[in-house]
Amino acid sequence: MAKSDPIRDEGRPQVLVLQGGGALGSYQAGVFETLHEEGLEPSWVAGISIGAINAAIIAGNEPEQRLPRLREFWELVSSELLGVAPADDGPPRRWFNELSAAIVAITGTPGFFRPRNPLLAGFDAVFDTVSLYDTSQLRETLERLVDFDLLNDGLVKLSVGAVNVLTGNFTWFDSDRDRIGPDHIMASGALPPGFPPVVIDGVPYWDGGLVSNTPLQYVLDTGQRCDMTIYQIDLFHARGAMPGDLSEVLQREKDIRYSSRTRMTTDTVQKLEEFRLAAARLAERLPPEFRKDPDVRLLTEIDQPGAISVMHLINRRDGHESYSKDYEFSRATVNEHWRTGRDDAAHSLAHPMWQRRDMHRSGLVAFDLTNPNGARMRDAAGMEIEGH
Repeated sequence: MAKSDPIRDEGRPQVLVLQGGGALGSYQAGVFETLHEEGLEPSWVAGISIGAINAAIIAGNEPEQRLPRLREFWELVSSELLGVAPADDGPPRRWFNELSAAIVAITGTPGFFRPRNPLLAGFDAVFDTVSLYDTSQLRETLERLVDFDLLNDGLVKLSVGAVNVLTGNFTWFDSDRDRIGPDHIMASGALPPGFPPVVIDGVPYWDGGLVSNTPLQYVLDTGQRCDMTIYQIDLFHARGAMPGDLSEVLQREKDIRYSSRTRMTTDTVQKLEEFRLAAARLAERLPPEFRKDPDVRLLTEIDQPGAISVMHLINRRDGHESYSKDYEFSRATVNEHWRTGRDDAAHSLAHPMWQRRDMHRSGLVAFDLTNPNGARMRDAAGMEIEGH
């Protein structure tokens, strides 16, 4: 594969924004493989749930070890479901996926989670436990695959989100101000009732996806107002057809809930930037004495943002997937998601709309270049441009 154009991005922070989505997370690993091969190493990785695990592996390893460690993780969690899929699509493949997910629900998956057995602990344990699965194996996996000293002291910033169980408030753990350890990564992915809460400094935390399943807003709110490139890698697609059966209803509900309105986030940021620029232009036309008015100063005090390019990569639904897709850890499906992520990233990086983007255009410009209805670009004025 030819290099797309990494030279033009030199000096611009490269930011990975990784949504939660369980077994679908191998799609993010595939995207990273392409970025890595292009020499586009991140300076900041922000993740939720499985995105936090992928993010920790990336931030907690030297560049040459990131891809092998990601591969090691995804091969580990899929190592008990090595059967060959009977077909690439259609009912046989759907039944293969459903069977694989059912096995995971019963037995768990290696290096990640295992079911609790209340019969071994006594009947009272049924009423004492707060989760269906035990995640102690995940701690061991993280400690083996992630160099947490490098993660905290290295050049790649890490941000992971979790929810305070007691207050319901969202919390971000950020390596710029927090000493990140395995607990912070596990807290971000502690989805109830499957996984137990993780206690950090006396506070219990659950999966950040309960409140927001994407770190995009955090990156835009806290990032320096400078030029940067954001790769927003989503595992659920907000758009979909009318469900035709109960299984499709459950999947559609999950897609809507965990897609977290990422399109709305970018649209809101773009609209606010349009208002800010309009206020600045208006202030310039006011007499000097009115420019000192507190309201005018409030409207114009925000620094002008840099040029922010957002490449939106979405793991769009396959016809054979169902509501169990986020815990279907078969090797066949893991590898399929990985390949799709790799191919989507390669296609987007080589797309003319990305190659010819204005690198110095102030404000946020979002690109969805794998859209089956045609590539899209949305600028800071809300204008949408189609391309093929």
